[in-house]
Amino acid sequence: MVRGTWLLVGLPLLVAAFSVARPAPLPAPQLPPSFDGAAASSLARELAGTFPDRSPGSAGSRRAARWVEQRLRLYGFSPRSQGFEHRVAGRGSVPLTNLSAEAPGSSGDAIVVTAHRDNAGIAPGANDNASGTAVLLELARAYARVPAGGGVGQSVEPSHTLVFLSTDGGSLGGTGAARFADDPTYRNRMVAVLNVVAVGGAGRLRLAFAGDEPRFAPSTLVGTAAARVLEQTGEAPERPSGLSQLIDLAFPFNPWEHGPFLARGTPALTLTSSGERPPPAAGDSLADLNDERLAEAGRAAQTLLGSLDVGLAATPPAEPFVFVGSRFVRGWALQLVLVAALLPFLAAAVDLFARCRRRRIPLLPAVRSYGRRLGFWLLLGALVWLFALAGAWPEGGAVPLALDSNGAGDWATGPLVGLAVIAALLWLAARVRLLPRGSVGTGDELAGFTVVLLVLGLLSLVIVAVNPFALLLLLPSLHAWLWLPQVRGRPAWARVSVLALGLIGPALLLVSFAVRFGLGLDAPWYMLTLFVGGHTPAIATLAVLAWLAAAAQAAALVSRRYAPYPERGERGRPELAAAFLHARELTARRRVPPPEEAERAVQ
Repeated sequence: MVRGTWLLVGLPLLVAAFSVARPAPLPAPQLPPSFDGAAASSLARELAGTFPDRSPGSAGSRRAARWVEQRLRLYGFSPRSQGFEHRVAGRGSVPLTNLSAEAPGSSGDAIVVTAHRDNAGIAPGANDNASGTAVLLELARAYARVPAGGGVGQSVEPSHTLVFLSTDGGSLGGTGAARFADDPTYRNRMVAVLNVVAVGGAGRLRLAFAGDEPRFAPSTLVGTAAARVLEQTGEAPERPSGLSQLIDLAFPFNPWEHGPFLARGTPALTLTSSGERPPPAAGDSLADLNDERLAEAGRAAQTLLGSLDVGLAATPPAEPFVFVGSRFVRGWALQLVLVAALLPFLAAAVDLFARCRRRRIPLLPAVRSYGRRLGFWLLLGALVWLFALAGAWPEGGAVPLALDSNGAGDWATGPLVGLAVIAALLWLAARVRLLPRGSVGTGDELAGFTVVLLVLGLLSLVIVAVNPFALLLLLPSLHAWLWLPQVRGRPAWARVSVLALGLIGPALLLVSFAVRFGLGLDAPWYMLTLFVGGHTPAIATLAVLAWLAAAAQAAALVSRRYAPYPERGERGRPELAAAFLHARELTARRRVPPPEEAERAVQ
């Protein structure tokens, strides 16, 4: 049945193949770029050298804000200052300031160019992000009302209103960008956002277009940016691999500051010379600033801004897709393939359920066993949430922790140990009624496997309704654990191997965070902060807990430690008392020597 149903997946694959298309970039501006790379390099070195500590809330940060404001006023702008506060773990509320300057156009629709000016205060931050701030100022100078040398100003009137935004809190996870994205002045007027960050490094220019929702920047915007970078540098910009893009759709996460705009429906992307994540704060010195790369990034940003200003007639919708080479596969076609891959599993799981019903194999005890395990995981999740309310974990909120922050790598050892102790006590109480009390028949094991598969089927349907791309992380469990009933009589290594195959999806996500974002062994801790900090939706957290309960029951079946939940008359003493007595009996058994040893001791 499974092999025959897999044939149905061929049609969606064929449809996906025919959905492959090339992005249609907007035309390039007619005039060549006038970006002054030497001036931008001078601005970047002045900002980083004069204000090496621009950490949010510091005196250097306030002076750097005044420095940027003076430059914008020198160009004839009237900068708008937006002050706000952000709570930082261990520091309390930190005052932050966004600065924005507007070049009015013939249309009220706004194109925003943004760059954060702060740093972590560890190094001068010449690349991240004095380089981006310098590009921002040079782009604004092209639309100056007053020339830098004085005299009568020459104004270049754009088609769209251009907003040059210098944000604060970039080293805190992009809090300034998130604040501006909610600004009612521009919230409904923004048609495109270009984030410029760390463009003075030695690496190739790179485009980041993933967001905090399962959708990307429009293919038109990405294709236009790639074309402008290719024209100015002679090489195509880097972007995430196809698998990385699929993971970004399955588990939306974005460390760049275009994410808050994209989450609110505004087309946005990031131009950088860094890799998958912002560069480390340590070692970001003036000596490492690459003037040539900075000039190339500035010219690419200016020509991209010109293309958007002239050729962008309406706001293109954000869309899911996956780039493969110079082409991309549309998101709806990928969703169709993922949903079709469910059919073999669902057909087999439903058939197994029907066979159990025909043979009168009771499923209710197995359902109760799963419910017991699910209750444990839900209670553990509630404890984690209570610890978060008590301030045990770093505070992130909807904006994820910066990857280079202390909270991203410093495990809260004390709270974690306390949580582990409480979890162990709860599990000792919960497992009393889950341990085998006698021989477990084949029908009982088959019922346990059936309930696991049915739970996974229901979970997959919920995921299809919320985010079909997340099936990428669940499908290995579905199709691997479908064979657990078939191998229950095989050696332990075979059963464990099939169980381990079902863990490929979560392992893939952990490895992606560990390698792509440079978190290493801190990846599990950082992902925990995403869940408890509110970055991940509640429905995703509940789905993870339900999957963990199913995995626990599958592991119990594989290890031959599974037992159906006892009936009311078989439950015996209350759970806590039973757990205590069970532990005391085990201790007593260890203390009593075997009969052979006792006889030798008497002799």
